[in-house]
Amino acid sequence: MSMDTAARLARSQIISSKAKQLFDKRAQIAQENFKERMHKACEKEMADLMAKPPAPWDLWNAWYRYGVDAAQRSVLFWDTLRQRGNNYLQHLQQGQPPLLHFDYETVLDGRTFEQPVNYALLRILPPPGVQVDPKRRPFLIIDPRAGHGPGIGGFKDDSQVGVALREGHPVYFVIFFREPEPGQTLLDVSATEQRFVRKVRELHPDSPKPVLVGNCQGGWATMMLAASDPDTAGPVVINGAPMSYWGGAWQEGEGDNPMRYAGGLLGGTWLASFTADLGNGVFDGAYLVQNFESLNPANSFWDKYYHLFANVDTEPPRFLEFERWWGGYFLMNREEIEWITRNLFVGNKLWSGETRSASGKAFDLRDIKSPIILFASLGDNITPPQQAFNWVADVYGSTEEIKARGQVIVGLLHQDIGHLGIFVSGKVARKEHAQIVEVLKSIEMLPPGLYGMSIGERKGDDGRVEYEVEFHEHRLEDVSARLNRLQRADEKPFEAVAALSEFNQRAYQIFAQPLVQALSNERSAKLLREFHPLRVQHWAISDRNPWLWWLGPTAAAVKAQRQAADTNDLPHRSERLTSELISASLDYYRAIRDAFRERLFFQVYGSLFCMYLADRPGAEQPVAAGVAEPREQAFVQEALAAIGEGGYGEAFARVAALLVHKGDVPLSRLVAKQEIARDYAEYLPDLPPETWRRIRGEQEIIVSYEPDRAIATLPDLLAEAADRERLLTLLDRLVADPRVQRSKPTAEQRAILERIRGVLGGKPATRHRLAAARKA
Repeated sequence: MSMDTAARLARSQIISSKAKQLFDKRAQIAQENFKERMHKACEKEMADLMAKPPAPWDLWNAWYRYGVDAAQRSVLFWDTLRQRGNNYLQHLQQGQPPLLHFDYETVLDGRTFEQPVNYALLRILPPPGVQVDPKRRPFLIIDPRAGHGPGIGGFKDDSQVGVALREGHPVYFVIFFREPEPGQTLLDVSATEQRFVRKVRELHPDSPKPVLVGNCQGGWATMMLAASDPDTAGPVVINGAPMSYWGGAWQEGEGDNPMRYAGGLLGGTWLASFTADLGNGVFDGAYLVQNFESLNPANSFWDKYYHLFANVDTEPPRFLEFERWWGGYFLMNREEIEWITRNLFVGNKLWSGETRSASGKAFDLRDIKSPIILFASLGDNITPPQQAFNWVADVYGSTEEIKARGQVIVGLLHQDIGHLGIFVSGKVARKEHAQIVEVLKSIEMLPPGLYGMSIGERKGDDGRVEYEVEFHEHRLEDVSARLNRLQRADEKPFEAVAALSEFNQRAYQIFAQPLVQALSNERSAKLLREFHPLRVQHWAISDRNPWLWWLGPTAAAVKAQRQAADTNDLPHRSERLTSELISASLDYYRAIRDAFRERLFFQVYGSLFCMYLADRPGAEQPVAAGVAEPREQAFVQEALAAIGEGGYGEAFARVAALLVHKGDVPLSRLVAKQEIARDYAEYLPDLPPETWRRIRGEQEIIVSYEPDRAIATLPDLLAEAADRERLLTLLDRLVADPRVQRSKPTAEQRAILERIRGVLGGKPATRHRLAAARKA
């Protein structure tokens, strides 16, 4: 055995040992959580009764009343499931239209295009009492096509659609239909969405560029759209969007992100192709929904149903509303699901520029000119923050490159909401989504860089909750290090997944695909879809089932004679304790299952990477290694080399960078900046926003690394006396402006201001000049 092979085997053994230690740790934590949860449940439900045990006759009466109550609740529970099945069948007969809470009209239907796709552009009609200003910036919302139908962004009044309408913005919604058009691809869809954006701009020629909002998988579709047509896109907001599929919160504690291991444990992308071939070239989105449900078996198989059973008098409307959307399963072409799995789920190629548009041009996310807002949650185990944010480090590499390209990236992180809560929670809509809508114009005023957005709460004078928004500038290198405890070394095994996936995909296409396609036909495909377990649970408990003819009339009779019992007696407490035991057991099973899958994944693919891929050039480096010396980066060197080049725009941006307040930026300060900018518009350079941000970023780099030279070379940028006088006049008027004085300029800022006046030939402002400026 060669030394090289021995070293590889040794590394593989170390990985296996660490994976076992991690599994043992996770198993121990799962056991402790189970014991603690059961102890709390017993203490909560039984402590009072044990202290004051009921008399035998009271206990008999309590169990009698509980029996009546449980029987009535059982009938109402199953009747609610019957209504769910009827809603499913009715929605199916209607062609599964989008489940939007708002009225709408169709603007463009992609099925009528030269290259037809099953997408359409809707205009949301404002509800009564809501006024929309057509000159305000329009919003274009793109929902995920991940098994369900469209509508989650406008599912209820407190939603992304609702908060934008209440702010007076025109709102448009991109929907898709159940059946894909023959031959359509994801690139065709992207081209269609570009056409939608251009149509929105045509309808609102006097408005700023539309905001593009992408939810979950609609997020990467939105980023592709903005990168392929950057001149038409306004700010981009992506919510819970998986952009870096290999990322995850790998740690020694509990609760890793099991979804990211699924592709490797299933052998790669071949299974999606196999499933699509069984569907006669059409992939059934119910499989994606089934994967989501398997992540949380306690909720999927018990919690949500017990919650309905325990609150059957009040819960059915909310349950049925959500299940109407959750139970709608849509389809994709084989070409679409294969593109997604090979380029995104397993390939992780979007940020690397390896994917190309229909025109052949690579999708380069650095081409996006508008600000980007990323909203994620620490409680999201489907799209963890690492998957939402890591692409920034992959694409830009450094803070300096973000600034040099004039890009503004804002991150908003929720502490505990789950994946679906990002889109359907009314509280999140009223807080996070509403504040994003409100501050978008202020975000465009931020200097280039990476920011964290925080939302504070306080009670107003009228007792209502008010929100205060602040932006905190961060360095990309620091954020990436905090999010990725192992510097993304745990992403290396996914390279082995990608390699093995390609091998399995080719093997399937050569040896198995011809046979599967020959055995499949449209009738067998429809039969498979109809008898998918998720669909069966709907139509089997509905009026289509003749054995349930009695359920509806019986439920009506029960409602007429409903006898609710005391929920604090021993039987009801015992019921809740039993439910908690079942839920905790399922959560314990999930924790052990996920820990085992994680161990298996790293043992298999960690070993494969060490044995076959680790010796490639650069393979031992982290996925996105930081630059050791920022000053040596190409973008910094280019900016410093052009320190004496430019005109009034560059000079103005440099002075702004020299005098900027460092630290946190409250929203009130950005609003004041906008007011000042309007009042002194004649002194400001007339530049497009994206050009201004790029110039500002370059000048900020110059100021950061060469502040003295930045001041000394200002005369080179202002060769014309008129430009110098224009800038000096602006500075004098700003110094005298009460709004500037309220911000209390520091001694350092005043000193820099005097140095700027000195190099430009201006004199310190006297009392007379200040008085004249105030009068002006």
